[in-house]
Amino acid sequence: MLTNCKILVAGTAGFCFGVDRAVKIVYNNLNSRNNVVTLGPIIHNQSVVSDLESKGVEVVNDVSEVKPGQTVIIRSHGVSSDVYKRLDELSVNVVDATCPFVSKIHRIVSEKSREGYLVAIAGDRAHPEVIGISGHCESKCYVFSDLEELKAVLSETEEEKVIFVAQTTFNKKFWEKCREYIHSVRESALIFDTICDATSKRQEEAVRIASKSDKMVIVGGRHSSNTLKLKSICSEYCPCYLVESADELYDLDFDGVHYLGISAGASTPAYIIEEVKQTMTKLLQNNEEEFNFEEAIEKSLKKIYIGARVTGTVTAVNKTEALVDIGTKHTGVIPKDELTDDPAKSPSDIVSVGDEVEVIVLKTNDQEGVDTLSKKQVDAIAGFENVAKAHEENTILTGVVTNIVRRGVLVSTNGFKVFVPASQATERRADSLDDLLNKTVEYKVIEVDKNRNRAVGSIRIINSEKRAEQKAKFFESAEVGKTVTGTVKSITDYGVFVDLGGIDGLVRKADLSWLRIKHPSDVVSVGDEIEVTIKDIDKEAEKVSLVYKKDEDNPWTIFDKNYGVGQVITAKIVSITSFGAFAQIIEGIDGLIHISQIANQRVDNVADFLSVGQEVEVKITEIDEERQRISLSMRALLPEPEKEEPAEEEAEAETNAEPESNIVYSTENPPVEDDEPVEETAEETVEETTEETVEEKAEETSDEKTEESAEDKTEEPAGETTEEAVEEKAEETVEESAEDTAE
Repeated sequence: MLTNCKILVAGTAGFCFGVDRAVKIVYNNLNSRNNVVTLGPIIHNQSVVSDLESKGVEVVNDVSEVKPGQTVIIRSHGVSSDVYKRLDELSVNVVDATCPFVSKIHRIVSEKSREGYLVAIAGDRAHPEVIGISGHCESKCYVFSDLEELKAVLSETEEEKVIFVAQTTFNKKFWEKCREYIHSVRESALIFDTICDATSKRQEEAVRIASKSDKMVIVGGRHSSNTLKLKSICSEYCPCYLVESADELYDLDFDGVHYLGISAGASTPAYIIEEVKQTMTKLLQNNEEEFNFEEAIEKSLKKIYIGARVTGTVTAVNKTEALVDIGTKHTGVIPKDELTDDPAKSPSDIVSVGDEVEVIVLKTNDQEGVDTLSKKQVDAIAGFENVAKAHEENTILTGVVTNIVRRGVLVSTNGFKVFVPASQATERRADSLDDLLNKTVEYKVIEVDKNRNRAVGSIRIINSEKRAEQKAKFFESAEVGKTVTGTVKSITDYGVFVDLGGIDGLVRKADLSWLRIKHPSDVVSVGDEIEVTIKDIDKEAEKVSLVYKKDEDNPWTIFDKNYGVGQVITAKIVSITSFGAFAQIIEGIDGLIHISQIANQRVDNVADFLSVGQEVEVKITEIDEERQRISLSMRALLPEPEKEEPAEEEAEAETNAEPESNIVYSTENPPVEDDEPVEETAEETVEETTEETVEEKAEETSDEKTEESAEDKTEEPAGETTEEAVEEKAEETVEESAEDTAE
């Protein structure tokens, strides 16, 4: 008699997905087919096998025992490719109940062996699953069950390409050790993790319970590989008993046990686990109520129909689905897309093993023994009630945009989808709806049709309300000269719009950089977070002008600190004109080398002496800070040529020259009158020679200064007029030419 004993039952105990599916396929075929046989025991549990035999199911151990006209069910362990071929040659109906996880291993070894890989399988070489896997290898196959055998495989295949897989019920702890060792000696080996997730979780939970228990009861067949592995693992933590039925409990010693753990192998049906649990409870409480075996069987096989709303218990969860026991002969499966509309969430984020969930039956498949279920549809019913309530109370809801439809988007909240028209989805009609797909958004319900279970929402309302609040807050603290942070929202030819939170400010092209840029996109990109200074505010028009360039980056500030008149520097020729060449001193600062300052001789063509990209030594001869102009000279660094003495013939000619009054002047080149100022004559000459050049320069300057007007609410950028610049450049050209002529 047990006293003061607490019983701990593993939630993962019992049928795994593959076994549950196979058993239900057999029971289902009993109702629709005759002469049903299983190729080997459907599972390693005698009570289930005996019950099936009592209902007419025959067990055959080889294809040679199969008779024409029979329905042959392949058990969850799977079979070799040769068995499939032999069955195809017979006049029989084949129902394949191979576990999907085992079928996956078949595909891996078949594909890789065709590519020239050898196959190594971690498992029991006598187990039907391992025999079946080996039968799908088209190259040499090895099986190992301990570290010594693994070392032998690696030694024998030293020069070969090898892949490693594991029996789905293999010891996970030992498999991890195998993986580490394989990686340490054979980096090129391909390792596939093929241990069933349900097996891993069952083993992990059993270990947790065993570590807390005084003794452990493992329920399952004595010929079941996974049951024996489960007992072996738990025995490391406490004494373990293996029982096939509850009757065996009466012969076991539980004296002094305060915590008793119960788990079961993958081939143990739920009703046997329940029988063991009730028997242990009876031993504890002296309860004489008998466990009804037939009733448990019938309960597990109750009928179901499409559209039924039922409650079940989650038995397993993987990356693509959740398995649910809904108390029928079929396995209940909730695909990921029937659990949630949120693509960022996995099934394990929605449900866990042991959770009780309400579902709707979408379809049933008697052939495969599977019921497809939907949790999402049940959630949608409750979701509509929440949406209708939010409409009445004018509250904000959160949902995920799941679909882009013809005239808008669908937003899912608690499983219910709300339609948001395109006009209510974005701030501007030009904005793409595709940017909202799979995004979490806030919205308000603006219309509800309870008769049709439909609702219409608006994302734009929320954004408009938020921006209005942000705008008011911005203007409360905004002032000229203040530095603020914003995000680049859009880029145009004339500037950049920056989202300051509730309002957009404009940084004109000229205020982006101190340097010459071709386009604003050369400086910033959409989405950049930048720091800007408020240049001007028009609160009535709700317009803000901004400056991105920093005073400390002004090239003239840098120049003033580091350069002065008389300094000799190296500069790079950046452009050539008819009157000289412009040379870059630092980025953003150019100086003019006038044609007269290029050489210590007459220069008729600047290009004969200089070329773009050439680096030259120059002397700074003048800095006009007000007009931001710099004069440079190469000539100042060159030695003046020596003046040659006139030749004797020339001297004699000068001596014998006739008096000045006898000189004859050409009418085409009249002499300059004494009272005619040389400077005026030079100025007229320059005006004549540079008029065409100045006009061309004016046209170029005018073209460069043209800007496009701003869009939307931003005021049209005021482009600088080019007339002053042209006149100024013309004056400069005239003055410089005049100086040359005067010289």
